[in-house]
Amino acid sequence: MVAASDTKELQVRIGSLTLRNPVMTASGTFGYGREFSNLVNLHRLGGIVVKGISLLPRPGNPPPRIVETACGMLNAIGLENVGVERFITEKMSFLKGLDTPVIVNILGDSVEEYGEIAHRLDGVEGISGLEVNISCPNVKKGGVAFGTVPEMAATVTGAVRQATRLPIIIKLSPNVTDIVLMARAVEEAGADGISLINTLIGMAIDTKTRKPRLANVIGGLSGPAIKPVALRMVWQVASAVSIPVIGIGGITTVDDAMEFLLAGATAIQVGTANFYEPSAPEQIIQGMKEYLHQQGEHCIRDIIGTLQTGI
Repeated sequence: MVAASDTKELQVRIGSLTLRNPVMTASGTFGYGREFSNLVNLHRLGGIVVKGISLLPRPGNPPPRIVETACGMLNAIGLENVGVERFITEKMSFLKGLDTPVIVNILGDSVEEYGEIAHRLDGVEGISGLEVNISCPNVKKGGVAFGTVPEMAATVTGAVRQATRLPIIIKLSPNVTDIVLMARAVEEAGADGISLINTLIGMAIDTKTRKPRLANVIGGLSGPAIKPVALRMVWQVASAVSIPVIGIGGITTVDDAMEFLLAGATAIQVGTANFYEPSAPEQIIQGMKEYLHQQGEHCIRDIIGTLQTGI
C-alpha cells in the first residue's frame, strides 16, 4: 500500500509488494516498530522489518551481548523474541494500524519450523511479507547454518513458499564462499527477493581481563565497517539474479543508500544507524528526492543498477 500523498518518484516493488520508497528498517535494530514510534514517522518509511520471530519464545544470550567496535558494533543478542503466537496477539495490534508495509523476519532450527511459522503468519492482518533469516543453525544437521549450503537454503525457501501466499525475501549470510551460488539457489526455490548482507562473524577481547568482551565469545559485526563487503555482494548478486535485491550493511547516509541502488539494489535497509541516529531513515528518504532532482532524474527506478564499471 502507498500513501495517497506520496508521489511515485520513489516507489519500488519487491515481488507483489509496493513500497512508497526504497528505505526500510533492518530486522533486529527496530524492535517491533512501536519502540521507535515517538522517534520516527513510521508512516513515512518504505517498510518496517521487525525483529526475528521464532516458533517459540527465546530468551536470548546472557550479557554482555553488545560491544562497540571501530565503525560498527558486535552483537550476540541470541535472537531474543516473544515467539510467533505472542507476536500475533500482542505486537500486531499496533502494527496493523500502520499504512507502511510490515515485513516479519522469521527464523527456525529446522525446515519444519520455518514452514510452521510462515503458515501461522499467512493471512494475519497487517503483515505484508516475510523476510527469512537463514543464518540460523540447523539442529538436525549438527548445527550447520542453513545459509551456508545452497541446497539447505533452497529447501527452507521452498518450505516457506509452500506455506504462505505472502511475498518472501531471503536474507543471505555473507559468511559463505560464493554468495552468487546462494542467491541463485533461493531464487530457483521461489524467493520473491533477496536481502543481503546479514552480519559478519567477529569477536572482541578485553586485554586487561584476557576474556572475550561478549559472553557468547563471537557475535555479528554490523555498521559502516562492513559496508564495502555488503556493497560488493549486492553488486554481484544483483548482476546474477532476476529478482529484487535489498541492500543492507553500514547504510547511514543518502550517499550510502545511493551506492547500493547504483550497484543494483531495489531497496535498502537501515540497521545499526537506528541505535544512534533514529532519524537516519527519514533523512535518507528526503536525500533520495534531492538526489533525483540534482541528477535530473524523475524516478528512483531509473537509477537502480546504473553503475558504470567499464568492465
